Amino acid sequence: MDTTTVAAFLAVDLLLVFTPGADWAYAITAGLRDRSVVPAVAGLIAGYAGYTALAVAGLVVIVASSTTVLTALTVAGAGYLMWLGWGVLSRPAVLGASAEAMPSSRTRIMLKGAGISGLNPKALLLYFSLFPQFIHPGTGWPVAAQTGLLGGLHMAACAVVYLTVGVLARTVLKTRPSAARAVTRVSGAMMIVIGGFLLLERLAS
Repeated sequence: MDTTTVAAFLAVDLLLVFTPGADWAYAITAGLRDRSVVPAVAGLIAGYAGYTALAVAGLVVIVASSTTVLTALTVAGAGYLMWLGWGVLSRPAVLGASAEAMPSSRTRIMLKGAGISGLNPKALLLYFSLFPQFIHPGTGWPVAAQTGLLGGLHMAACAVVYLTVGVLARTVLKTRPSAARAVTRVSGAMMIVIGGFLLLERLAS
């Protein structure tokens, strides 16, 4: 897998990871509850690890081999991202996440995090709609290795971003709510742009 493909994937993936959603809300909740955010983020990453395992097992290849399925997933994913982005733009506040009760034990915090990321529709669309566009069977790398690399990069990006979000939640969101609203508005606009790009790219191919 060449560095250009990896860089292109990271560029798109980081835009998605930086977009507030259910994962952000859970990391923010952990930060605002004055707990260590590590168990919460570890749970979120565990959910993505499950998706990575399924992808490496070959489901990404199956999806990529069917133009109809790939187009349907891409269009659905693009529509979902644009709808989610519009929702973020119209309701930019993220402080509501602090009202959610956190589980009492670290194990339950991790399990809830895994459930949140594992059941997140955006994760399903990311792995089975976006991943196949960066996997090239004829490059010399086994497809499973390419899929594992992309999954590992995504999980690493999530870990860094969500830990940062959780740690900074207390100071940034409580002391500068206007900045938090501005960040979410920009993220919402990026979601719409990404969704539009994926939709146009798939329909043009």
